[in-house]
Amino acid sequence: MMMVNTNPVEISLKKTVGDHYNKFWRFKGRYRVVKGSRASKKSKTAALWYIINMMACPGANLLVVRKVFRTLKDSCFTELKWAINRLGVQTHWEVKESPLEMTYSHTGQKIYFRGLDDPLKITSITVEFGSLCWVWIEESYEITTETDFNMIDESVRGEVAGNLFKQITLTFNPWNERHWIKKRFFDKPDPDILAMTTDYTMNEFLDDADKKVFESMKENNPRRYNVAGLGNWGIVEGVIYENWREERFELSELKENKEMQSIFGLDFGYTNDPSALFCGLVELKNKKIWVFDEMYEKGLSNKAIYEKITAMGYRKERIVADSSEPKSIDELDDLGLFNIQKARKGKDSVMHGIQFIQDFEIIVHPDCVNFLTEISNYSWDNDKFGVKINKPVDGFNHLMDAMRYSIERFSRSDTFSFN
Repeated sequence: MMMVNTNPVEISLKKTVGDHYNKFWRFKGRYRVVKGSRASKKSKTAALWYIINMMACPGANLLVVRKVFRTLKDSCFTELKWAINRLGVQTHWEVKESPLEMTYSHTGQKIYFRGLDDPLKITSITVEFGSLCWVWIEESYEITTETDFNMIDESVRGEVAGNLFKQITLTFNPWNERHWIKKRFFDKPDPDILAMTTDYTMNEFLDDADKKVFESMKENNPRRYNVAGLGNWGIVEGVIYENWREERFELSELKENKEMQSIFGLDFGYTNDPSALFCGLVELKNKKIWVFDEMYEKGLSNKAIYEKITAMGYRKERIVADSSEPKSIDELDDLGLFNIQKARKGKDSVMHGIQFIQDFEIIVHPDCVNFLTEISNYSWDNDKFGVKINKPVDGFNHLMDAMRYSIERFSRSDTFSFN
């Protein structure tokens, strides 16, 4: 049982948190790094740890970081609200959405939320009570350069009082073994680092239907199961697109170039896969594609897709969508996406589209974190002998497919048939 200060609340950690995270819970070194599969409860465990320990340690303040600020509300902010509710301490916390912030009412301790898209707001944080001693970087895989991480690391400085300690926690899905996180935290032992690998079997709160998803993945897609199921590093060989870079740019400046043309593509998903909207500009003369925005979300009905696209300001754009769902395309047209079109599919259409895009340089805005993840991992499949074949792996392909749809009107020729 654990008791938090001020109007003590008794909490059963066994019932609330479960097993398998003992080292995580007790470690007080500088870096606590957890890679894991989906549904391994790594994020929920982190959220519970922070709420319990902030209430138990007067003076502790938390900074929560993701690469893009707008992604925080539906991820870490929601996880921390869930933790507050699960612990039954709602009356002890003030939760605000504008600005995004949580305050422990009895002491004034705060949880701050920041994105790397506004780095000055990270380096200039000044806490009102106590010390900024803890940082949680969720989906830390999105941080593609170690330099950006070092900036966050350096923001946790100065003395801390009493039983407080400075610590940065990284939680992420391990898509690519070439990521700097592996070399820095997993490849060499350091007493100041706890590097953990977690998987869905460590989450005793999953029901049979949840477990069946992973068992089916194990049977039907062993390569994906190794990463998404077991939390192992993704070994990426034979990446399809190597002609890309991440770069911050101003969209308004690009649009001043009369050679630029807008391109939008939509790939449908629902329960297991996200619906993905690709938003880009293409400059045919210099063979460049600029990726400036994205939608990437599971569980969206067609009406919700329409509302999301409208809110993003793209309702009037020509959007080329996955032709395997003509009913969805018709419904989106009825709702008000009057310029939506179906992609042309057929024999060799995927290879033709890929080969066309491979001739372009792709410049990706840092805010497009899902596109960056996909293009880093989109690779050629193997045959049963382990030999690469001219077919992409069925994974990390939602925005890749959407990009292909978006540009097909430029890649088509009279000598190529999609039928």
